[in-house]
Amino acid sequence: MHTLHIEHPITDYPTWKRAFDGFAQMRADAGVRSHRVAHPVDDDHHIVVDLDFDTAAAAASFREVLRTRVWSRPSASPALAGEPMARVLVVAEHTGRGGE
Repeated sequence: MHTLHIEHPITDYPTWKRAFDGFAQMRADAGVRSHRVAHPVDDDHHIVVDLDFDTAAAAASFREVLRTRVWSRPSASPALAGEPMARVLVVAEHTGRGGE
C-alpha cells in the first residue's frame, strides 16, 4: 500500500471539511482506497490527511491533481491557510489490532 500524506494549516475545520467532502468522488475516481483525517491535539488549525492507494504512481498522480486543480484555486480550497506539504509514502511495516 502507498499513502499520500498531506499536511497544511487551515482557517477552520468545518469549512475545510465541507470542501474535503466535496471531492469524495474525485478521490474515489483516483483510486483512493481509504483515508484518515487528523489534527494535532494542541492545534486544530493544522490538518493531516492520509490517502491510501494501491500504487505509488496513483498516489503521485493524485498529488498533481490536488496541486493543479484544488490547492491552486482558492474557491476549491477555501480553508487552506498555507502551502500544503504532500509526499508519497510506502508502508514498510504495519502492526496493531483493528480499531486502534
